[in-house]
Amino acid sequence: MQESYYIYTSGNLSQKDNTLRFTSFEGECKDLPIENIKEIYVMNEMNITSKLLNLLSKHGIIMHFFNHYQFYIGSFYPKESKLAGQLLVKQVLTYSDYSNRLYIAKEFIKSASYNIYRNLRYYNGRGKDVHQFMRNIEILRNRLDDVQTIEELMGVEGNIRREYYDAWNIIIDQNIDFEKRVYHPADNMINSLISYVNSLIYTKTLSEIYKTQLNPTISFLHQPGTRRFSLALDVSEIFKPLIADRLIFSLLNRNQITKNSFVESLNGLQLTEKASKTIMQELDNKLKTTIFHKELNKNVSYQFLIRLELYKLVKHILGEKEYKGFEIWW
Repeated sequence: MQESYYIYTSGNLSQKDNTLRFTSFEGECKDLPIENIKEIYVMNEMNITSKLLNLLSKHGIIMHFFNHYQFYIGSFYPKESKLAGQLLVKQVLTYSDYSNRLYIAKEFIKSASYNIYRNLRYYNGRGKDVHQFMRNIEILRNRLDDVQTIEELMGVEGNIRREYYDAWNIIIDQNIDFEKRVYHPADNMINSLISYVNSLIYTKTLSEIYKTQLNPTISFLHQPGTRRFSLALDVSEIFKPLIADRLIFSLLNRNQITKNSFVESLNGLQLTEKASKTIMQELDNKLKTTIFHKELNKNVSYQFLIRLELYKLVKHILGEKEYKGFEIWW
């Protein structure tokens, strides 16, 4: 079974025969069998060679890079092996057709906001009084069908997010003053966690896109731009409430992450290496968790739910079946 590898120690990553060898700057060596690797996360300073990148490309292995402060830097995205010219053309045409693009973008936000609502409903039923936030979000969601532009859609989505984040102080048991979403630098524990975990969901989504014939730079909700895989931004919106947010709630309410999990830096609050490893381990466990899929009549993992969403998008682009965004049903 292929696994995600996370490398926190600085060193050299090179090719050894037909596999990988990691050598720390202190001289310790470890071989990583290529057939066991699904993706690689480099979490510190690393020296790599073009020979290594050629090997990763040959085996279709993505490498994600984070700096010492847990900020996502970028990804090595190997040459695509599942090229499909017809799909690429139709993906571009779908983006160019504004009404079609707006429809898909609405579905992304409809499903993301529904999953947000379900998170609040879950905690409201367990003694956390977030009923007013649920009502406010329901009112905002009712406006989604009437929006006429992507910009207006994102405006409604921003208001939904503000209502949602206002409820976090009630959901989270630890005494943390979370007033608003702040990106860089993160001004408190919650903002630091959101930024870090969301970047992980983005990279997991990007890895799933690579396994399909979709082009990761052609998106529908977020404006395609340089130096980013904007389709991964689109699709990850759907799964942040299900995977990222629920993970954050669990980590904090079980005291797996506390104030002691952070250190002050010039870039705001920074997670310790121990805390980062805890998050990675819990995220991998969550992605391997399975649920029964009624349409497929079998158990599928949270990770595979992302791939299924991409397959649904492919069918819409090809005109085979209208796309409907994923909504939590359990």
